[in-house]
Amino acid sequence: MKQRLVILGAGESGVGAAILGKQQGFDVFVSDASPIAEKYKAELQEHLILFEEGQHTEGAILNANEVIKSPGIPEKAPIVKKIRAANIGIISEIEFAYRYIGDSKVIAITGSNGKTTTTALTYHICKHAEQDCALVGNIGYSFARQVALDPRPLYIAEISSFQLDDIKTFRPQVAVLTNITEDHLDRYDYKIENYVASKFSITKNQQKDDVFIYNMDDALTMKHITHYPIHSIKAPITMSKELSQGSYLTNAQMHLKWKNEEMKMSIEDFAIKGKHNQYNSMAASMAATAIDIRKEKIREALQTFESLEHRMEKVGTIKGVEFVNDSKATNVNSTWFALESMNKPVILILGGVDKGNDYDVLKELVTEKVKAIVCLGTDNTKIHEAFGDIIPLMLNTDNAEEAVKTAYHFSNKGDVVLLSPACASFDLFKNYEDRGNQFKQAVKSL
Repeated sequence: MKQRLVILGAGESGVGAAILGKQQGFDVFVSDASPIAEKYKAELQEHLILFEEGQHTEGAILNANEVIKSPGIPEKAPIVKKIRAANIGIISEIEFAYRYIGDSKVIAITGSNGKTTTTALTYHICKHAEQDCALVGNIGYSFARQVALDPRPLYIAEISSFQLDDIKTFRPQVAVLTNITEDHLDRYDYKIENYVASKFSITKNQQKDDVFIYNMDDALTMKHITHYPIHSIKAPITMSKELSQGSYLTNAQMHLKWKNEEMKMSIEDFAIKGKHNQYNSMAASMAATAIDIRKEKIREALQTFESLEHRMEKVGTIKGVEFVNDSKATNVNSTWFALESMNKPVILILGGVDKGNDYDVLKELVTEKVKAIVCLGTDNTKIHEAFGDIIPLMLNTDNAEEAVKTAYHFSNKGDVVLLSPACASFDLFKNYEDRGNQFKQAVKSL
């Protein structure tokens, strides 16, 4: 009798898991409480996978041998509680994919900020070094889809805390934790310890020859690192001191020390600028070094990497005013990094769905660098409360076009209009990509 595999959620992750499950001989059923996007529905039909949308039929779900839960579905969802009560095992899609990778290796990257850039940069270095690899997880295809349809010897995976929550055996040969800042606390009972534990679980199955890369300058990482039994080789990155092993920055030079070898490179040669990107570059270089990629290849790749769409993406300059799309900044710390890298006066477009944000951390940089704030969200009360006494110019807008026009009106030659919202996008947009694309379209229409 076939094992019954039920998948909750029919987005990229759920459909990828369904395709892999079908390929591996499971009796697969996909259930999504919302309507399923047409492209995913077509794929499920093509692979002869049964599904339902707009509901969760308990009878069809609670007879599963195992359930794969999409990362967007919280533990407190009624159907999840019922699955738990029925003692049916729940795993994440990355756990499921990992079971079928054979001898392939995984570099897994997590963290509150910088993980997408670090993942993309690590992939860029590996591709430049002619590794046969795939970019998976939160960026690119789902891990399961890639394993099912186009398996590779090396996977570079961006992994969120939600995906780590339901792992059992998932073991990356190289694990990267970029940093930990308060984010998504609504999913972790508003306890930072729960969120931290989720991030550190990336190391829980690592063995003594595996590598764990972490940021020594990150307060929350260092506060909690001794609380977890980490068996892998530790490879820290830092800007605060010299290391005998790991990567550090001193006198505007990156040093990479590993197995009695050292590489040096001026940060002036990094293609991506800003202090946060120096950390990202150190982490990616360390990850590549850990899988024995040659120093020359790492150096060349760091010089040729182009920054990602929606992440500090230069959109254009109009009459001396520069427009930058940082729509991927969905939390306060991402916006902090964006502001920290600015060296021109900023008109800041902020706002959206607030995930329990503490705007106090931005106050110093806003005072120093921002001349006007344009709010782009349905409820901007907290932004006005936080910055009303610092920034005299502040206006509410409710669409990207109006936000861009207002920001341009506030600007002078030599200024930067920066979309770095510090919030999720679901009040006015489909997702952060949609928000970024509408911003870019509005800039083109000026």
